[in-house]
Amino acid sequence: MTQLDPAYAGTWRFDPGHTRIGFNARHAMVTKVRGAFNEVEGTIHVDVEDVGKSTVEMSVKVASVDTRNADRDKHLRTNDFFDAPKYPKIVFRSTRIDQVDENSFIVNGELTIKDTTREIAVPIEFTGVETDPFGNLRAGFEGSRRIDRREYGVSWNKALDSGGVLVSERVLLEFEVSAIKEV
Repeated sequence: MTQLDPAYAGTWRFDPGHTRIGFNARHAMVTKVRGAFNEVEGTIHVDVEDVGKSTVEMSVKVASVDTRNADRDKHLRTNDFFDAPKYPKIVFRSTRIDQVDENSFIVNGELTIKDTTREIAVPIEFTGVETDPFGNLRAGFEGSRRIDRREYGVSWNKALDSGGVLVSERVLLEFEVSAIKEV
């Protein structure tokens, strides 16, 4: 593996205006509904000596769910899905990071949705580092991971005449992160 640049060591904070934590799920078995959480917080602590000791913490405010449909968003905030008043945040905390290629990592950790915490592994691609026009060192990361929403107590559904269901049980989580290095 390639050694990480020593300049990358330290804490990086998610830039919420340039970060998207999203999802997509099949609707009525024929199309996809895409959404995102508009309020995101997160940090990455990079240990360049031992990547495995690096950490990621992220949380999204459930009430900020946005699928571009107000009625659907309102339904997603209810107990049928996320129960935003009772469980206001979805949280991910890494437990180990493995570098699998020069710019590819597996971020292992605990994802908590509602009151359920489960181990997941998320493949993440490091897309690069640049200094932005304001002098900030900015890094990009992208990845996705499919989960079964029922494992997190998000099980509402309606049967279709065809034998299918209205909302797929498998949901693709999408991570597009822009992080700024703290000075």
